[in-house]
Amino acid sequence: ARTLSMARDIALKNGVRYAYTGNLHDEHGESTYCHACGTRLIGRDWYTMTEWNLQNGCCPACGTACAGVFENEPGHWGAKRQAVRIAAA
Repeated sequence: ARTLSMARDIALKNGVRYAYTGNLHDEHGESTYCHACGTRLIGRDWYTMTEWNLQNGCCPACGTACAGVFENEPGHWGAKRQAVRIAAA
């Protein structure tokens, strides 16, 4: 966990605007922040969205556009179990 967090910090310090830690519980490292002012735009806790602070794809605090294509409202994502069927070879 510590190594992934350090890798994320290095990426951010070297100009990667949206770097995430994955496969570990790190609400700060899983969330999306405005690269201009640091406001949390999309809060994530594992697979659950905890915050949605985008207005037409922009930061509500400073108006900077966030890279990506966003709906006006968040989807209904979250931890969902899905049945998987693996065919025999």
